[in-house]
Amino acid sequence: MTANRRAIGIVGGGVVGLCCAVALLDRGHDVSVFEPDGDYNAASWGNAGHIAVEQVEPLASPAALRSVPARLFSAGGALALPPSMAARWLPFAARLIAASTPARFAAGTAALTPLLAGAMPAWRDLVETIGAPDLVRADGHVVIWDTAAQAQAGRRRWSRSAIGTARIVDAEPALLRRLGFLADPVGGAIRFTGSGQIVDLRRLATTLEAAVSARGGRIVREAARLTDDAGRTEIAGHDVDLVLVTAGVRSRALLEPLGYRVPMIAERGYHIRARADGWPADLPPLVFEDHAMIVTRYADCVQAASFVELGDPDAPPDPRKWARLEHHVRTLGLPIEGPFERWMGARPTLPDYLPAIGRSTRRANLAYAFGHQHLGLTLAPVTATLVAAMLAGNTPAVSLAPFDLDRFAKKGPRA
Repeated sequence: MTANRRAIGIVGGGVVGLCCAVALLDRGHDVSVFEPDGDYNAASWGNAGHIAVEQVEPLASPAALRSVPARLFSAGGALALPPSMAARWLPFAARLIAASTPARFAAGTAALTPLLAGAMPAWRDLVETIGAPDLVRADGHVVIWDTAAQAQAGRRRWSRSAIGTARIVDAEPALLRRLGFLADPVGGAIRFTGSGQIVDLRRLATTLEAAVSARGGRIVREAARLTDDAGRTEIAGHDVDLVLVTAGVRSRALLEPLGYRVPMIAERGYHIRARADGWPADLPPLVFEDHAMIVTRYADCVQAASFVELGDPDAPPDPRKWARLEHHVRTLGLPIEGPFERWMGARPTLPDYLPAIGRSTRRANLAYAFGHQHLGLTLAPVTATLVAAMLAGNTPAVSLAPFDLDRFAKKGPRA
């Protein structure tokens, strides 16, 4: 291992970047993680905490396209297409439509299935490796509908969906009784088994950073600037042998000046948080499917999250999204009381809803792992394992061919 020791600069210290850092340090490399944000405001640390092994079907699908009118924010749904950001989402939408044919949807499902099959085992291995096994719970999650008719339709929809290693069972009566705090009786509910939850995202962030430091790695609190030097990618001001880009939605701005086409958009999500005083500590994540909202209990707070807002990651947030979340909390009768902490973050989404994981075909010392859309938290440890194998010159356990960034090189309108 020592003979192949390399200095690796990881650009982006979200959950994917930090998991990759741990995996590469454990293989004997020198690793520096470049992450300017020390306040943990990125999507990695503001998501629903859900290890979503059931989401093997990419959202680039015929069914998703058909559902767009009903899912629009203006119709009470979670999908927002702000007119002020149309220049961003219109080209992306064209690519999304092209990626949503039945054939490409089937290929995307086949590509995601083995990644998600490895997600929970990879998480269990990682938290054991970093000495924090209690960071992951494997209690599944619950999907709830308001009425019996909506529950029947939802059950039918899930029964026709590929859900990978997850399984669906009826929500047990004892669990339903514990939901007695809801303002109206539950119309129906199912429980997924096989999925999991991170119990505290902030502690996950600090524990991963501590694991990097304990292994001799460095967390560099600065924004990396990539340059091209005779066909090699360099990080300005730093001496590295290899560059790994894991910067989420910021990866596009890093790679496009080097000649790559990265048709990625910011899928902005919103959450509200409050103290967890009235929420049972052992309830698994609750998905209120009729409201497109997931509620998660963390160590000392409860979080309600929703929305897919396509646009500019740096545009001001839309307060109406937070107001709607607070409205859902009130009308459902959830035992969550303000004052609420409000957050907005940007998921990095490519139009086929597959991540970009691979090595550059133009620069031998450049690799990448980003664009995990809603699955960044879920797939971070398994991605790290695959990246470590790839950079060692070994054959990864899952083929990375479907995730090669060159799939966008000459296809369709520029997004």
